[in-house]
Amino acid sequence: MNSPEYKRTRLNGSELLLTLVGNPGDCVIVTDEMCGWNVARALAVIRLKDTQLRSWIRYVLASKPAQHLIEARLNTTVQKTLNLKDVREIGIPIPPKEERDSITKTIDSIEKKTLINTKINQTLESIAQAIFKSWFIDFDPVRAKIAAKQNGEDPELAAMCAISGKSEEELQQMPEEDLTELQATAALFPDELVESELGEVPKGWSITKVDDILNRIKIKKRFKKNDVNSFGRTFVLEQGSNVILGFHNEEGSIPASKEEPAFIFGDHTCITKLMLSNFDVSENVIAVTGKKRNSYWTYYAIKDLQKFQEYRRHWMELTSKQVVIADINLTDYFAKKVKILHEDIEYSLRENLVLMNLRNTLLPKLLSGEISVSSFQEDTND
Repeated sequence: MNSPEYKRTRLNGSELLLTLVGNPGDCVIVTDEMCGWNVARALAVIRLKDTQLRSWIRYVLASKPAQHLIEARLNTTVQKTLNLKDVREIGIPIPPKEERDSITKTIDSIEKKTLINTKINQTLESIAQAIFKSWFIDFDPVRAKIAAKQNGEDPELAAMCAISGKSEEELQQMPEEDLTELQATAALFPDELVESELGEVPKGWSITKVDDILNRIKIKKRFKKNDVNSFGRTFVLEQGSNVILGFHNEEGSIPASKEEPAFIFGDHTCITKLMLSNFDVSENVIAVTGKKRNSYWTYYAIKDLQKFQEYRRHWMELTSKQVVIADINLTDYFAKKVKILHEDIEYSLRENLVLMNLRNTLLPKLLSGEISVSSFQEDTND
């Protein structure tokens, strides 16, 4: 790793990275945390004489005029590829520092808000996953009841502590309505584990194949990249890591709502995504709803159940797996809890899309001088 070849591509924390293959033209700023990393050949390492220009150049390259120039220079024989020589020939406007800083600060504020929303969404989904794992995989409330019985303690109280993450003293401080709801939830969990083909499971819960809990939705039309816009009314989902291929402005053909959500499974990639509004999909994306249980619970039951192994089809393997199914009253209560989280996730996601559309619209106008930062700020304050 100390050879001259690796030293040339090793990052020092002051560069820009530009994608040359796959999604050519995507540009990111190297952070201090990335210092010492080596980069793949599909990335160009751009080292600037003035490192303070990094944000500016990134935004110039992200603008529609620059993206059009990049698109015109792509080699598309096998897959989209950008030649580094062509990158060097792209003209970069360099206005006075004060103007650059004003534009950069404006766009930065938009991107920081989207980053905050993204992190919040990751946290909310992690909370939902943690609840599912505790209740339906690790069986924490059931185990708490068993331990309490063995110790001559109150099993319902033990389960309430396990469900809420609170101590007995903290439970006493809860509002009466919340405490009553927690007691009712604790009562839904069994107080015994029994042996099964999947190991110990709560007494009274059943085991079935994934295929028995999924309703596969028939797809009327599969969208391609050329069919979608960068902003619009209806999501079009793909199986890649971005999940969102784009948008169109007609009614989505796959029904989904807050009360009756639907979700996707990427046949080749095992990507999953829960949706609360009508949507459409691209190739190799399977849309499903829950069959024996609500779609919120079913989504978390199959999420990450099928691990990506290689780029091949995984649906048949997923549907042949087995899962433990809890009492329907408990799975419905789980849905009630995570529905609130997913409503917030959907709101933040749509807010991010509005913000990114604003950025994409605003950026070329600021760069060209069509509008100034001061005039934009005056418009937003009116």
